[in-house]
Amino acid sequence: MAMTLKVIVPPHPLIAHWLTVLRMSSTPPALYATGFEELGRWLTYEAVRDWLPNSKHEIKTFQTTTEGNLIEADIPLIVIPLLPCGLELWQGGRKVLPNSYLSLGGPPKDIKPKAGIIVFADQIASGERLSRVIDTIMKKNVESKRIRVITPLASNKGLTKIGEKFKDLIIYCGCIDPDLTEAGEISPGIGNPCLRLTTTIGQAT
Repeated sequence: MAMTLKVIVPPHPLIAHWLTVLRMSSTPPALYATGFEELGRWLTYEAVRDWLPNSKHEIKTFQTTTEGNLIEADIPLIVIPLLPCGLELWQGGRKVLPNSYLSLGGPPKDIKPKAGIIVFADQIASGERLSRVIDTIMKKNVESKRIRVITPLASNKGLTKIGEKFKDLIIYCGCIDPDLTEAGEISPGIGNPCLRLTTTIGQAT
C-alpha cells in the first residue's frame, strides 16, 4: 500500500469554536492567545489518544487490586514549537502531555530510537518552513510515522507541498482552507498570528 500524507480534522465542537474565535477580525489579542492555547490543548488530545505508549499494571486501590494503564515514561516525547507562535499552542498542549521534553529552536542533537516528536505550527501556509523542520528531523533517522504535526489551520497548497515530500506523516488540523493570497496568507484564514499576538512581525510559516 502506498504511503500518503494523512491530515485529520477532528469534528470536535470546541475545536470549531476556538478556530472561529481566531478567524474573527474583532477578536482582541488576549482572547486570540486563549484561542491558540485551547486549540493546542484539544488538538493535542486528539493527536496522542492512540499514539502515546502505555502498558498495563496491577495496582492496589483502597479496597482491592485491579489492572490499570500507565503512560510509559521511559519512552521520550519531544515537543518542537515553530517559534514564536507555536509556543502559544504548546501552552495548551502541555496540559495533556504527562511526559514531554521541550526543544526550542529545532530538534535536539540526539533523538532516541523510540522517541515520538510533536511539532506545533501556528499555521501551514506555503508549507516551506514546516518542510524544512520535518526534513531536519528526518535527517536524524526519525521515520515520519514517529512525527505528529499540530496546527490550527492549513492551506491546500501547503499540505500538497508537504505531502509530495513526506509520506506517512500525520497532521492534526483545525481546518483546511482553500486559498492563498498573493501575499502568501491563508484565506479565509486567521490573520497573521505574530501580528495579532504581539506587536512584532515573526517568521512566516
